[in-house]
Amino acid sequence: MSFIGLNLTNNYSLYAVPVAWAVAVAPHFYAIALYNSEKAVGSPKWDNTAPKKNIANIKEAKLSPASQGKYLRAEAAQQNSLQNLPLFAAAILAGNFARLSPSILNTTAAVYILSRVVYSFIYITNTSELSANLRSATFLTGVATWMSLFVRAGNKLF
Repeated sequence: MSFIGLNLTNNYSLYAVPVAWAVAVAPHFYAIALYNSEKAVGSPKWDNTAPKKNIANIKEAKLSPASQGKYLRAEAAQQNSLQNLPLFAAAILAGNFARLSPSILNTTAAVYILSRVVYSFIYITNTSELSANLRSATFLTGVATWMSLFVRAGNKLF
């Protein structure tokens, strides 16, 4: 059996945790690039010694309202993804502990990662009620994936 070219008889699920971390922090690097490319001449540089201070600096940097919104939403997408990451990692570990099939583990991990990529993209570019609702749907898809692993692991163990 294969999914996106992967042999699902091999268990790749533990590799999904560092991939999910990379997906989680990607919006932050987008925010940094946006800040540095859009700031007005003479504005404060990105301050890596006090990263939270940069949120206050976006007004001084005279970013356009659209860029300010994207910057703030990118940082929020990163924060949300990092808050979800421990639950996903724990679910992957629970699924492996319960010896769920590699097919289930790999497919669930892939769906989670894809949902987080789509979630972050929609979050950063969101400007309408419809896209906000789609963002919520992708968020819930990601939650459903890791929750399903806990339930499947529980069912198999008890």
